[in-house]
Order: sequence, then C-alpha cells, then structure tokens
Amino acid sequence: MSAVKLVIFDWDGTVMDSVGRIVSSMQIAAEKTGLAVPQAAAVQHIIGLSLDPAFDILFPDTSKAQRQTLFEHYRDEYVLHNNTPTPMFEGAEALFEQLANQNILLAVATGKARKGLDRIFAETGLARYFATTRCADEAQSKPHPDMLQQIIAELGLAAPEAVMVGDTSHDLKMAQAIAMPRVGVSHGAHDATLLRQYQPLAVIDRLADLPAVLF
Repeated sequence: MSAVKLVIFDWDGTVMDSVGRIVSSMQIAAEKTGLAVPQAAAVQHIIGLSLDPAFDILFPDTSKAQRQTLFEHYRDEYVLHNNTPTPMFEGAEALFEQLANQNILLAVATGKARKGLDRIFAETGLARYFATTRCADEAQSKPHPDMLQQIIAELGLAAPEAVMVGDTSHDLKMAQAIAMPRVGVSHGAHDATLLRQYQPLAVIDRLADLPAVLF
C-alpha cells in the first residue's frame, strides 16, 4: 500500500460503543409499531447500513406507513428515551490526536444521518479532528463505496492512500470494492471471523493498536 495520508473511521461500533443502544432501540421501535421484534444478532448484522436497506432486511413485508412509524419510534427511542450508555471506545480521542500530529488526515464514513453525527460532534467536541465526513443521507448506503469515493475525491487522494477502519463487514466490503486498504475492529457489531473474510490489513481489538498496523 502507499504511504497512508488519510484514515477513514466508521462511527457506531468503531469509535463509539453504541451497539447496545442501537439494538435495544430497534427492538423497542418494532414492538411499538406492532411488528415482530428482531433478535439482537439480526439487528447487530445491519448496523452500519442506512435505515431503508436495514428495514428491508429486518422488516421486509412492511408498508411505507409502517416504515415511517418505525423510523419515528426508532429515532425517538435512540435520541430521547433510551438510557443505554454510548461512550467513546477507550483511546479514541488519543488516537485522533496522535494521527493528526503525524499529519494524517481523518474522515468519518457513517451509517448515521447528518443530524445524528452533528449531534454527537456537538456533545463530544470531536469534529475538529476530521477533514470531512459522509453520512447515510448523503451517499448510497454501505456496502456501496460511494461514501469513500466522495471522501477521497474531495480530498484529492487515491484509494490506496487511505485506510478504512470499521467494525462491520459493510465497512470492509465497501473499501474492498475500490481496493482501499482496510482494518477491522473486533469490539463492535461483527466478529473477527467475519471481518477477516474481507482481507483486512489486520483485525485489531483496541483502537490504540491501529498505529502499529499503519506505520
């Protein structure tokens, strides 16, 4: 691979430990909508996708009206009512600082909507580390590589000069599609065995292990 100039991070399950809240919020939303409640493992598998393709998988026979109701219940549960903690994974900000000090550009490619990422940035103050970000409502859903293609085009880089870091097969598959190097993170939604199917440079257990893979 070329010298690394850009590291692109997924958010949920990679930088922020939000898998538990996503799962429980989706299950509660399904119950409130009168739908069969999906198993936790099924919800974990769709984390990282935009909501429409996620609903296609979890609730394939729902009407447009049911999906709108489901979306509203999910949004309200995740943002307003669900008290499941969503801390940053240990070492996240220290890693951003370390990479920035080495003149590495940082970006985010997330299944969150723009409003959700902006809310998290306002709460955490982390926006200052990132040269650009792409959200689910600004690009085609993962695993399509549109988010990554937009990011590298904006920053004037080629795919081999960037590394995608993510906790799901969706993250690694979209990077693989454009021959972008990739690193799996085992502390999120998908296990290491699944992540290794997408030929990552490595699967790491802690964010602090990333520099040893990159340099």
